[in-house]
Amino acid sequence: MSTSTDKILQEWKKKQFKPIYWLEGEEGYFIDILMDHAEHHILNEQEASFNLTVFYGRDAVWSEVINACRRYPMFAEKQVVLLKEAQQMRDIEKLEPYIEQPLDSTIFVVGYKEKKMDGRSRMGKMLPKKTEHLVTKKIPDYQLPEWTSQLIHNKGYVISPPALAMLVDHIGNDLSRLSNEVDKLTVNLGSRREIRDEDIEQFIGVSREFNVFELQSALAKKEMSKAIRIVEYFEHNPKAAPIQMILPALHSFFSKTYMLFSYPMDDEKAAAAAIGVQPFFIRENLAAARNYSLQGIEQVLMLLHDYNLRSIGINDAGTSDASLLKELVVKMMEN
Repeated sequence: MSTSTDKILQEWKKKQFKPIYWLEGEEGYFIDILMDHAEHHILNEQEASFNLTVFYGRDAVWSEVINACRRYPMFAEKQVVLLKEAQQMRDIEKLEPYIEQPLDSTIFVVGYKEKKMDGRSRMGKMLPKKTEHLVTKKIPDYQLPEWTSQLIHNKGYVISPPALAMLVDHIGNDLSRLSNEVDKLTVNLGSRREIRDEDIEQFIGVSREFNVFELQSALAKKEMSKAIRIVEYFEHNPKAAPIQMILPALHSFFSKTYMLFSYPMDDEKAAAAAIGVQPFFIRENLAAARNYSLQGIEQVLMLLHDYNLRSIGINDAGTSDASLLKELVVKMMEN
C-alpha cells in the first residue's frame, strides 16, 4: 500500500513502527527526510550505539544485510537497519526471503532513489504487499511556489510573494536545495519572521532587479528596454541565470498564459485556480494575455522551443547565450 512521508513521520513520532519501509522513486528529498529521521530519532543515543546498523548499496552484501536484520536488539525493544542508496546494490532481489518473513523487532528502512523497482518482477510485486511502501514523485513546477511557501510556514515564517517568486525561479525544481536555502534565510533573519525580497538578494545572491521573474514581467508587459537591460545583466553575470534555467521558466509562464484564453479573465482568483498558480502570480499572466494575442502566444511558444534547440547547438553555429536571448526577446515582443 502506497503511503506518504508525513504519515510515516507521524507514526514514527508516536512509536508506531512496521517491520519494513521501502522508500523509492524519483524525488530523493522525501526519501532523505525519512532516512535521516530513522537514523537519528527512532532510537536514543544509547540505544543507537548497540542497535543502529547502516549499509550503503554500492558496498552492501545481501547476506550481511539479512543477517543484520535477523539479529535481536540489545537493551532496547527495537533495532534499526538502514540500507541507503539501495539502487546501487548488487543482487538486491536476494533480500526477498527476509521481506517475506521479517523480524518484528527490526525496523528495516530501504532508500531506493531516482527510480522504482520493476513492478513486473517478483520483488516489485511483493513490495506493496509486504512493506510500508512509499513511491515519491517530482513535484510539478507549478506547485513549487505553494510547496516552498508551506515549507516556510511549517518553520514558523512567512515569505512575501516577490521574494517567493525570486527564490523559486532562481533555484528551480530542486527540493533539497530549496530547503537548504530556506534554512539559510531563517538563520539570518534574527527575530524577524517574514522573508522579503531584499533577503533573497542579500543571502541567496539573487538581484531584485535582474532575475528571471523580472524578465518574465518585462516580456509580459512588452517593456523592451527593461528586458534588454536584464539580459545584459545576465550576460555579465552568467551564473545569475543561465539560459538553461531561463528558457524553461519562460516556457512555463507562457504555457500558463496560453491556458488563460480558455477561461474568463475578469476574476483573478478563478483564473489563478484554473491554470494552477497563486493569485499574486496571475497578474503577470493576465498582463501577457492582454499584450499578446492567442496567435502571438503560440508564436512565442514556438520561438522558445526553437531557441531552446539552438542553445544546445541544434541548428546553430555557436551563437552566444546572451545573443540568443537578445534575439529571442526582440522576436517575442513582435507578436
